[in-house]
Amino acid sequence: MNNTILNCYVVDDSSIQRLAIVKMIENHPNLKLIGEFSNAIETKAAIKDQKVDLIFLDVEMPILTGFDLLDDITEKPGVIFVTGQTKYAFKAFDYAAIDYLQKPIKKDRFLYAVERALLAHKLRTEMIEDRGEFIFVKSNLKKRKVYLKELKYIQALGDYVKLITEDDSLVVLSTMKSFENELPSDEFLRIHKSYIVNLRKIEKFNSKAVELGSEVLPLSRNRKSELIDALSQF
Repeated sequence: MNNTILNCYVVDDSSIQRLAIVKMIENHPNLKLIGEFSNAIETKAAIKDQKVDLIFLDVEMPILTGFDLLDDITEKPGVIFVTGQTKYAFKAFDYAAIDYLQKPIKKDRFLYAVERALLAHKLRTEMIEDRGEFIFVKSNLKKRKVYLKELKYIQALGDYVKLITEDDSLVVLSTMKSFENELPSDEFLRIHKSYIVNLRKIEKFNSKAVELGSEVLPLSRNRKSELIDALSQF
């Protein structure tokens, strides 16, 4: 028996849809509703003060979309998108979505999505306990283990990303957003639209660039303060 309890938010501008999801959450032994919101702005304000494990998130909402909300959250919880549109499915998985439920939600699909969320939470917890020592990536049709302590930086290459390690480089069909969500945020930082860097590998930086040994990477002006804050934690 799984005794894990996931703290949940429901975010949807439709009160009818929120009520339907809330009822299913309240009837599930592994879920606890701690907040429901009609827009992303209220959610963004509330999530700063609460530990949220799982968000049932609508995409199309006034002012800020569900994707906009996730872009503004540093420590991202698990996400199950809930929407009446199928056209957002591919984009949803760029955000490492656990599942994508189409309205109206069927009970069996809801239960399946929750099972996936529980498994994802278990894996995430284990990764945090292990300090995220490695990740698996698919390159040249093979799964490759990449140790985070050896990963120097990640570079965007169109529809691909390039992982630069101390001894090798790998090209992977993926997105920067996906890696940004997967990597531990206290060890890796996106310093530019095309670069995510291992903070422990940085030797020098100024207002325009970051140096990792002989390699120099561009630093976006609006990321400098984040970089300073992140490095101050070491």
